[in-house]
Amino acid sequence: QVQLVESGGGLVQPGGSLRLSCTSSRFTADYYVVAWFRQAPGKGRETVSCKSFSDQNTYYADSVEGRFTISRDKAKSTVFLEMNSLRPEDTAAYYCAARVGTECKTSETGYIYWGQGTQVTVSS
Repeated sequence: QVQLVESGGGLVQPGGSLRLSCTSSRFTADYYVVAWFRQAPGKGRETVSCKSFSDQNTYYADSVEGRFTISRDKAKSTVFLEMNSLRPEDTAAYYCAARVGTECKTSETGYIYWGQGTQVTVSS
């Protein structure tokens, strides 16, 4: 069983920054793809970003492109989501998820390992 532990959410003012972390002892291996999803109240789950460990390919949703950065620290077995210039519409529960593979896929299908979620609230 692969356990993902998330942290880093909180309350921030518009224009502020947060860094989310997703840690798993399995992330030292290079055959995982990790994605961040988010779900706002009353809305469906949205793919925010994705990173393939094997080929370093990344994906960003149009709504976060240029503001969010996904990265991996192999030594710390952690994937980060650096979020800058936050907006009220970024308010959501954020989840990291992992799948075995090489391709960064944006569909939830295939992501069988999920974190517990962390709340991000952007408000003045």
